[in-house]
Amino acid sequence: MQTTTLSYANLHNHGQLFANIFRARKQSFIIQKNWDLPQTEDMEFDQYDTPLSRWVAIHDFDRVLAGVRLTPTTARCGMYSYMIKDAQDGLLGGSIPQDLLDGPAPVEPGTWEASRLFVDHTIPQSQRRSVHKHLVAEMTASARALGASKLVALVAATWPRWLKPSGLDAQAIGRVMWIDDGHFQCVSINLLPKMH
Repeated sequence: MQTTTLSYANLHNHGQLFANIFRARKQSFIIQKNWDLPQTEDMEFDQYDTPLSRWVAIHDFDRVLAGVRLTPTTARCGMYSYMIKDAQDGLLGGSIPQDLLDGPAPVEPGTWEASRLFVDHTIPQSQRRSVHKHLVAEMTASARALGASKLVALVAATWPRWLKPSGLDAQAIGRVMWIDDGHFQCVSINLLPKMH
């Protein structure tokens, strides 16, 4: 199992991996979950897949097992910033409730959003924990390398089952809500090392 963090600056070094992340996202979000999202050439994408973002891939060569997108909360591209903030500001047409956070969406240099988190549904249950562990480790290491001290994410409401065992300092920052096919909740993940 390999871990790679891609950017527009390094994607040429990784063959089909970048396109395969978007193919895996289509499989996960459009085919499996039946979400109504943009797609073309067998790939799922949206307005946040810009040079401002980074994409973490857990993969066996070119087969993507899991992934997540990281976007700075200071990002601006046209009228969009990042998914959680744009949902709160009503820019997403109500697909995500505006009252998803307990307070204003952060816009600060040390805070990044983690979005489009997925694990390939064909991975056997016996291997899923290992894939999750690699994904969380690479996501946090990449975010720290990018200067993040905190991540915000809209994730399945079952997040304590897979974030807490990974040793992450995570807490809810919004209500549990039903979106499309399940219960979701916004969380904040503290990436600063604990002081003892």
